Amino acid sequence: MRIGSHCCLWGQETLVRAGHSVLVEAEAGAPSGATDSEYREAGAAIVSSPQEVYAGAEMIVKVKEPLEPEYGLLNPGQIVFCYFHFAASRELTSAIQESGVTAIAYETVQLPNGQLPLLVPMSEVAGRMAVQEGAKYLESPQGGRGILLAGVPGVSPADVVVLGGGVVGSNAARIAAGIGASVFVLDIDLPRLRYLADVMPANVTTLMSNTYNLNKLVSGADLLIGAVLKPGAKAPNLVSRKMVSEMKEGAVIVDVSVDQGGCVETCKPTTHTNPTYVVDGVSHYCVANIPGAVPRTSTFALTNATLPYVVKIANSGWQGASHVNPELAAGVNIAEGRITHAGVAEAWDLPLAGLQELTSH
Repeated sequence: MRIGSHCCLWGQETLVRAGHSVLVEAEAGAPSGATDSEYREAGAAIVSSPQEVYAGAEMIVKVKEPLEPEYGLLNPGQIVFCYFHFAASRELTSAIQESGVTAIAYETVQLPNGQLPLLVPMSEVAGRMAVQEGAKYLESPQGGRGILLAGVPGVSPADVVVLGGGVVGSNAARIAAGIGASVFVLDIDLPRLRYLADVMPANVTTLMSNTYNLNKLVSGADLLIGAVLKPGAKAPNLVSRKMVSEMKEGAVIVDVSVDQGGCVETCKPTTHTNPTYVVDGVSHYCVANIPGAVPRTSTFALTNATLPYVVKIANSGWQGASHVNPELAAGVNIAEGRITHAGVAEAWDLPLAGLQELTSH
């Protein structure tokens, strides 16, 4: 199979050794520290533009979803394997349907135990960076309250509230606690809270996520981190505009779930170039691709997780690979124009097609 791939150098070598052709856009590896010559040595072919990658590849492997300028480059029958987050964008959903490609979403590949193996590495990065960015924007020159997360002897540390105790939330809590903040983690999963209470440091408090606890903790937070996830579906709105208005002047919100619509009502996607905005005196950091700020770490971490699935799809095609790998079948969101993931269909009130009938022939 001809693959247009983002994978790091050892990933390219693996695909080439498996008998596949790999196309890489010129200088695509620069942010992660790889040169075109190194990609050539790994067996990849370097092409000069995205147009050439899309025109020459049967499967596109990338990090984020195709952007609007790329919609016209997609080809019917092509496989696109990346993060999509369809429930956050009706425009993207329609564009992919109309293109005739098969969209396999990293974020919904799911193991029998419920784990999301391709979401984990970026969730780990995003959760850790949420604290890093939140600490920066709490500084007075950035418009924040002028609070050090750790405090110092004789001065209280910051109060960090984490909504969600999954991979993002637990990584955010661990980093914030390690710095020395006073951390509160809210979740609706009591067994998960018990687990976190066992493994987290003493400065982490676990609480059931309910209206009372949300109102109390959000209003007192110096840093609020949104880390809520419903796989493949829109994130539930937990923090209202009114709750934001009752937060401290100069407090910071980092809504990691913005790529699924956000769990804070005042959340809207931002970029690394313009990462923040202020609502009711509260700074909002809502970058939809937080790991993109650390591309070297993110590329290696993502390749570690995605490459085995890329090889399976390349070896057997999406239908064959999905037929024998239930976890990969869960990742197929749109197949040749038909929506095959319940979360996407529900988000936009669209008909749902059975994947089995598409993979059984």
